[in-house]
Amino acid sequence: MEFLWEGFLQITWQQAVMYGIGILLIYLAIKKGYEPALLLPMGFGAILVNLPLSGVLNQNIAGIGEVNGIIEWLFEVGIEASEALPILLFIGIGAMIDFGPLLSSPSMFLFGAGAQFGIFFALSVAVLLGFDLKDAASIGIIGAADGPTSILVSQILHSKYVGAIAVAAYSYMALVPIVQPFAIRLVTTKKERQIRMEYTPGTVSKGMRIAFPILTTFLVGLVAPQSVALVGFLMFGNLIRECGILGSLSDTAQNVLANLITLLLGLTISFSMRAEAFVNTDTLLIMGIGLIAFVFDSIGGVLLAKLLNLFRKKKVNPMIGAAGISAFPMSARVVQKMALEEGAGNIILMHAIGANVSGQIASVIAGGLIIGLVSAYL
Repeated sequence: MEFLWEGFLQITWQQAVMYGIGILLIYLAIKKGYEPALLLPMGFGAILVNLPLSGVLNQNIAGIGEVNGIIEWLFEVGIEASEALPILLFIGIGAMIDFGPLLSSPSMFLFGAGAQFGIFFALSVAVLLGFDLKDAASIGIIGAADGPTSILVSQILHSKYVGAIAVAAYSYMALVPIVQPFAIRLVTTKKERQIRMEYTPGTVSKGMRIAFPILTTFLVGLVAPQSVALVGFLMFGNLIRECGILGSLSDTAQNVLANLITLLLGLTISFSMRAEAFVNTDTLLIMGIGLIAFVFDSIGGVLLAKLLNLFRKKKVNPMIGAAGISAFPMSARVVQKMALEEGAGNIILMHAIGANVSGQIASVIAGGLIIGLVSAYL
């Protein structure tokens, strides 16, 4: 009987907190539907890695000694040694994206860039709060609104806050329908939110759709080489989609590959959610800075749209600037819903989608720039 109670007696209060966090993430995934493919495995993994003497981290085998458990092995192979899991996920993401709305309205590229402002603002806040540069940069990239990019950047820069950064990034991605309307209303008037925009779909040829991922990879690889792995795999996935001769591979990338990598990534990142590394005041600060990053991403995109309106005859609805974050397609849907709330029949969805897919490209470029700048400074 004493053996049966041994595990219970070794539970610390920090581990008990992590059990609560794990259950909360599972609740948000199942009950609220917030990023369930990621939050559910992350929540369950948070419980697994915090069980006393957990075999998913390491275990002693008679005659062999201590060996890595499955989650520690996945972390070392899939993230620490090669960053394979978050990069491979971009193939699936790329295969899901239709760049047509962006190519038919190239001005939407600007909003993808403007909505990355939160990254650099949050980085500055993190430095002011005492985080060293590599950790501050890793925290700032939460503002990319892109979970895989956040994980990859924080891992490449060897941040000790990978778990907290991943939880913040995916949690706020899931909370876009709550965070973005608040941020948008802070810097817009009702009249601005009621601006209607005509959408005349341009002709995007098959040749242009095929050339776009190739040219983007080439140009980004020259301008921001540190981001070429992210952009390259994103564009490769899109090329599979658009080439027209690999339908089964495109379907596999969008569904089987993306779902499998997402599942493994959620469990694997829980390695960084061990109580001793996660339950501290720094984690609370990271969650707070992450929220600031998301808010200022949206504000940055909106303010850029308002600036452009000073020089345009046909005004743009500034809310589409907020859709320039990488949370695709959730952000575009949120902006469209707000437009309908401000005026029946106010359809700006295609403009918002164009900005949203632009944010996918801009976020990974920003991640590469952050890696390059910090690496050069250090």
